[in-house]
Amino acid sequence: MKVGKIPESVLKRSVFKQIHTKRSEVLLGAGVGEDCAAVGLADDEVFVVSADPITGTATDIGHLAIHITMNDLASAGAEPIGVMLTILLPEHAQEAELKKMMGQIERVCAEVNVQIMGGHTEVTKAVTQPLINVCGIGKAKAGKLVTTAGAKPGDDILASKWIGLEGTSIIAKEKEKELWQRYPAELVKAAQGFDKYLSVLPEAAVAVRFGVSAMHDVTEGGIYGALWEMAESSGVGLEIELKKIPVKQETIEICEYFNVNPYGLISSGCMLMASRDGNALARELEKAGIHAAVIGKATCGNDRVLLNGEERRFLEPPKTDELYKVV
Repeated sequence: MKVGKIPESVLKRSVFKQIHTKRSEVLLGAGVGEDCAAVGLADDEVFVVSADPITGTATDIGHLAIHITMNDLASAGAEPIGVMLTILLPEHAQEAELKKMMGQIERVCAEVNVQIMGGHTEVTKAVTQPLINVCGIGKAKAGKLVTTAGAKPGDDILASKWIGLEGTSIIAKEKEKELWQRYPAELVKAAQGFDKYLSVLPEAAVAVRFGVSAMHDVTEGGIYGALWEMAESSGVGLEIELKKIPVKQETIEICEYFNVNPYGLISSGCMLMASRDGNALARELEKAGIHAAVIGKATCGNDRVLLNGEERRFLEPPKTDELYKVV
């Protein structure tokens, strides 16, 4: 495709025709020449907005782009409504790639009942691979927002599902042929399939109903980064038991092969939560079919400690994600 805005014919054929999911709150949506979208909310509701780019991989980029932003909204206790997309394509991109990308995006939007409200699509020399930036719009009841900063001393700290899901899936897809030479095909396929766990909307809904002090979705920097950010934002210390952090065997195997630390690996699909009664919340999540584990406690002071048997060491501020060592 040529550099510049996507032609109207392509826009209609490969973008707008892929958009099917509609929300009653969206008063003005995507259309030729429309630069804005409009959303109507009830008197007791507030807007919640989040934006995220996908830059670490071009594999299943449309699928990942929506999940990441929906998870940000869910971690605030918000119900996602719609998204605005900015799609930047390199010169060598073909229209078929754009259509495939939009198909991925719409499939996830349909799964979580979110409308593509508009955005911008162009071909540019500024990128060498497709880049999608998603602005997500959600709603929450006034006074019911959940923040990363709400953890209090004495709160239990929980992690939902397993760490490293997103990073493991990306590596297993990007390095498929290399992994086949080392591991059984079943292990590689299972790891690639971890992208089915990426949404944290189900656990966020359970946690909001139960009542939580804080939530934070585990993304770049992995569980170590998310723990640090929650503690720093909340002004609390932590005591975290390393062996209680849930991790899949496939993640351990693949991380060992590439010399990657799974605790620093991008982990969308895992939600970090703080609750006064973590065991009760874990039981509620298990009733909903969502694995969860209490991994430690928030404490007074600023010490953020990782416990591994008799070993005690301090958590460090977030570092560059381990994924970039591999892809």
